[in-house]
Amino acid sequence: MIRLSTRDASFTRDFAALVDARRESDADVTRDVSNILRSVREEGDAALRAFTQKLDGHDLDDGGWSIPLADCAAAFDALDPVLRDALELAAARIRAYHEKQRPAGSDFTDEAGVRLGARWRPVDAAGIYVPGGRAAYPSTLLMNAIPAKVAGVERLVVVTPTPKGAINPLVLAAAHLAGADEVWRIGGAQAVAALAWGTDRIARVDVVTGPGNAWVAEAKRQVYGVVGIDMVAGPSEIVVVADGANDPDWIAADLLSQAEHDVTTQSILFTDSAEFADSVVAAVERQLLELPTRDTARIAWEANGAIVLVDTLEQAMPLVDALAPEHVEIAVDDPQPLFDMMRHAGSAFLGRYTPEAIGDYVAGPNHVLPTGRRARFASGLGVTDFMKRTSFLQLDPASLAKLGPATVALAEAEGLPAHAQSVARRL
Repeated sequence: MIRLSTRDASFTRDFAALVDARRESDADVTRDVSNILRSVREEGDAALRAFTQKLDGHDLDDGGWSIPLADCAAAFDALDPVLRDALELAAARIRAYHEKQRPAGSDFTDEAGVRLGARWRPVDAAGIYVPGGRAAYPSTLLMNAIPAKVAGVERLVVVTPTPKGAINPLVLAAAHLAGADEVWRIGGAQAVAALAWGTDRIARVDVVTGPGNAWVAEAKRQVYGVVGIDMVAGPSEIVVVADGANDPDWIAADLLSQAEHDVTTQSILFTDSAEFADSVVAAVERQLLELPTRDTARIAWEANGAIVLVDTLEQAMPLVDALAPEHVEIAVDDPQPLFDMMRHAGSAFLGRYTPEAIGDYVAGPNHVLPTGRRARFASGLGVTDFMKRTSFLQLDPASLAKLGPATVALAEAEGLPAHAQSVARRL
């Protein structure tokens, strides 16, 4: 864990190094993923079976290729009532939030008499990748599947690996609750390939979303254009902007809530109190001793954690923008002025009583967010990721007479006489 201060002579250089730090896997997976994609594209189900046997230790022919929807319903019914209620609360809030994102079309006639507008329609089919094994998250399934259903997607396909044949009942329950239409027991780059190109068993989709390891992320990158994707996500990030009036144990827990995800996670605290920074560091050390995920969290904290001391919290906000992080907490009594200063973040959590973990589960906004400074130009997953917009226009003789001559002039200037003639002949 590094400590920086804006008063240090080397701060500009040291902070730039923090911003540019590369935390993605060093493994060169591009060639491996290309080979997997090509194999699935050429060999279809045979390649899926071979890769699943090799990488997951699961024989699809013996153990089953898909999970019946009745099994998903049974898994939901068998949940502990407290957990079932929690999933239902999360699903309801996620659905309510995303329903407000559904875009409205437009249809109007301008002063030239031209009818113009746009309409939104869902894609026909979407594929949701849900990690299995160590990272089996039902919340991720809800966050991906529910916006797709809100958009109106008719065919929702879930792919999830089942290492050694093990099936996570929580994922099945979430699939039932979200309204999945198909659940396939495949994972990795091979699952992304199957969704993109289709096989004899699995029909292709139009959009692929969902998190995964470096191979899954690279596979999504390579199939983009064949299908749409949500984003190429990297290691998780949290930035906390906090004054000295906070409880250091709360802030320490917030920093560790992301550090436990993976050893490449980045947790950064900006504060205007050196004494508070010391208290947070001590609280992190105490909590690590009792945290079941401490092995992962400690590595992430020590390798990628940072505390940045600023003179004022206002001074911190341009620095936060430079990081353009996945998550930002603004833990002060009145967070709005600082939030108004901020330009780039995947999601913001305002006030002392809004821990980022609330957003991971039940708050409503999506937890699939841009990482690796991509919040400068990208947004979190939403309903429109499963939709496309079609513009339209309609002219009559009078409006064509108004716009036609200018069109002919521009087409001729660009050396496209057929364009010009298609208008001129109507005039």
